[in-house]
Amino acid sequence: MFEKENKNNTSKSNIKNESSEKISAPPLKPFSRKGKHSPAKPPIATSFQPETSRRIPDFTVPPISRIERPLGRGDDHRRLVVGRDIRLKGEITSCETLIIEGHVEITLPEAINIEIASTGCFKGTAEISKADISGEFEGTLTAHDQLIIRSTGRVSGKIRYGKIVIEGGGQVSGDMKSIK
Repeated sequence: MFEKENKNNTSKSNIKNESSEKISAPPLKPFSRKGKHSPAKPPIATSFQPETSRRIPDFTVPPISRIERPLGRGDDHRRLVVGRDIRLKGEITSCETLIIEGHVEITLPEAINIEIASTGCFKGTAEISKADISGEFEGTLTAHDQLIIRSTGRVSGKIRYGKIVIEGGGQVSGDMKSIK
């Protein structure tokens, strides 16, 4: 193919003739299995199997506070929950239990229970049987049976109560009198 010849036209014509011929490729190897291009490898058996013991996860469930009760209970008719970012003004009638997490400026002429969460704020007048206050109350409050003021609670205004419980840190100011 590469012969040393004189530098003339004949050597160039030989090179052109050789490059125009097709070069054949080596023959293909047959497949070992249909559709696979590499020989099959035997599966690797491992004798090592780590022993894992089943462990019961330790979940500690915090107790449900008086404000975080699940909805849909059987006794929740005539119950109103005012959420954290809710502002409400006016008068509420025919309500047995009022739970306040937001801000209300209302008149509550008759109810059984009122619960004010630590994020809740009540301004107005309420006449109820039992009050549980963790947030703020400002106005006129009459709790015929029991008034509970939690450690984060602040009550101010004209307050009338049957029995009163004030936790350490709870704040009360205004005109207070026992009904009984």
